[in-house]
Amino acid sequence: MAVTPVPGRPAPRQAAQADPVGAPRGRLRPGSVARGAAWTLAAAVPLAFLAVFFAWPVAALVGRGFWLDGALDLGGFAEVFAETRTWRIIGITLAQAAAGTVLSVLLGVPGAYVLYRCTFRGRTFARGLVTVPFVLPTVVVGVAFRAVLAPGGPLGFLGLDQTFAAIVMALVFFNYSVVVRTVGGLWERLDPRAEQAARALGASPARAFRTVTLPALAPAIASAASIVFLFCAAAFGIVLVLGPTGYGTVETEIYVQTTQFLDLRAAAVLSVVQLVVVSGALLAANRTRARREQALALMPEASAGRPLRARRDAASLAVTVAVVLGLLALPIGTLVARSLRASDGAWTLDNYRNLATTGGRNALSVTVWEAAAISLRTAAVAAVVAVTVGVLVALVVSRRPRARSGRRALALLDSVFMLPLGVSAVTVGFGFLITLDRPLGLDVDLRTSGLLVPLAQAVVAVPLVVRVILPVLRAIDPRLREAAGTLGAPPGRVLATVDLPVMLRPLGLAIGFAFATSLGEFGATSFLARPESATLPVVIYRLIGKPGPENYGMALAASVVLALVTATVMMLAERLRGQGAGEL
Repeated sequence: MAVTPVPGRPAPRQAAQADPVGAPRGRLRPGSVARGAAWTLAAAVPLAFLAVFFAWPVAALVGRGFWLDGALDLGGFAEVFAETRTWRIIGITLAQAAAGTVLSVLLGVPGAYVLYRCTFRGRTFARGLVTVPFVLPTVVVGVAFRAVLAPGGPLGFLGLDQTFAAIVMALVFFNYSVVVRTVGGLWERLDPRAEQAARALGASPARAFRTVTLPALAPAIASAASIVFLFCAAAFGIVLVLGPTGYGTVETEIYVQTTQFLDLRAAAVLSVVQLVVVSGALLAANRTRARREQALALMPEASAGRPLRARRDAASLAVTVAVVLGLLALPIGTLVARSLRASDGAWTLDNYRNLATTGGRNALSVTVWEAAAISLRTAAVAAVVAVTVGVLVALVVSRRPRARSGRRALALLDSVFMLPLGVSAVTVGFGFLITLDRPLGLDVDLRTSGLLVPLAQAVVAVPLVVRVILPVLRAIDPRLREAAGTLGAPPGRVLATVDLPVMLRPLGLAIGFAFATSLGEFGATSFLARPESATLPVVIYRLIGKPGPENYGMALAASVVLALVTATVMMLAERLRGQGAGEL
């Protein structure tokens, strides 16, 4: 018998309960099967993409190192770890990652306060400017710091060229915005009344920050530190360009063992070591991110902030200005200036005119402008693939099932799609070459097609798309979806009316990150791009390795072009971001 609701009384219990996507529980509705199939398909597509273009190539390369004469042989671990060189490389990698992480956090927290807690004219522009270094190609970052630290550069007197300190400085340059955006995104949502109450009770500004604000920011700081550690440990282009002779990390050692010595056994062992380190960083990031999101649920969406005052905010302002001008702007400014100088010191545009040539002694197979066009086409295809896969992942992971097993499964899915950020790009690239000749038995050789490089770049860009979109989708009150479903809206209608309007706000930023990341990807592309289809980062690295001032001047000019294109993309994406976009 139907139950008629009585005005003023709660609705019957069974009518109020709904599943995460809006279907009432208690009996199987006709649309529940279709709904379940739709979400299964939404999860299956990105999982299939990850399996074919990431897990399979990586497993194939690692397997070749451990599968000898038709049998599993793990003796490579003993051989590789018996070498003193291995432990030195692991030590350098961990030291480099730890130093880069600590400095990024120490310098990034004051920047997060100035750019997200305070208000001033030009703040949006400053936020976009700080973001640019993170998406600059690592090769460009390496060239810029060489221009600054080399003899004759602005900081050449420090003698830091080709040193460990130079690499750490470049890593901080690259990862500063990760800390600023992650910590700042939480800081602007903190309720200021708690800190104000502590001040009213007599606490000094420093004590109020230490006892009230810092504990609230701790989850975001830990999450940012975990991600920065991952990026620093897996750095490739920066170490390759700035590292001194004989200097190596796990990432570059995999490259050396694979390309120079053809020792897949040692490369496989080092890939496993790197995967363990990455998994640990992702586990820490996942736990701290969960704490962060729980805290955000209790706070307003964003606080208005307070006007920036030179006297009150002197320390934070001084650190931020010093970092922005000295660490961020100086390398880029020096790069531009050096690109406009001839070898004799005269100002000239010859380096830019030479971009229409193949360099001194035909150092290249294509001109720099042709490589730029190839890069743009490749990045456009990669961005389409990455955004499509990333949006599907974000939609699935943003669901909130009631069952603990379901929540754990989604958390695992989220972590799995972060793995490409930390696994060796060299491993992925070489794995592509040995697996994608006839993938899944299809009569097509992807290695000779134009899709190989875009697919490899998309694998790297997908995690960034997920990280931008996912926080916004998770901020949606699940009761909105439940109400729409209870009123009879099918799953597609729920997505279109509840999720899509909110997701559109960070979608522009996600597209920008995907395009810029693909534009500057170097590790896997250096393996896969043929000489006649080389992308701009590969061309720049080849010019650096060729003798002659003409080739080096072209490398500087090409780096400026690539940096300018990347910065333009990110500035446009930042303007399209809108309020409420996700943070890295």
